[in-house]
Amino acid sequence: MSIKVSVKQLVDEANANIDTISVVDAKAALDDDNTVIVDIRDIRELYREGKIPGALHAPRGMLEFWVDPDSEYHREVFSSGKRFALYCAKSHRSALSTQTLQNMGLTPICHIGGGFEAWKQAGMPVEEVPKK
Repeated sequence: MSIKVSVKQLVDEANANIDTISVVDAKAALDDDNTVIVDIRDIRELYREGKIPGALHAPRGMLEFWVDPDSEYHREVFSSGKRFALYCAKSHRSALSTQTLQNMGLTPICHIGGGFEAWKQAGMPVEEVPKK
């Protein structure tokens, strides 16, 4: 099978069109009531590795549905007018997701460069996520 566009190209294109914040800026945003940090990783990743303290878990597969106010799955937090900072493991999925939500009209929005991996490498706090 031959693909027309590689995932690397898609991520590079997304990164060229979205805002990226550093883990230091993300850490500062934890104290900002007008910013919602959003973890888009699979729940198994959260169980295994934890998450940024206070982050909202919104699985990537449900993001568009949770954001769209006309969707039966809409979550009010996404209509709050707050800034959203998305992250995943390495910032590839969050780049694609940020671009998609930005294209849907959700603003202000950004993602955390380097993702959760960069967060942990910087020695930032991690919150455990117990299995339910």
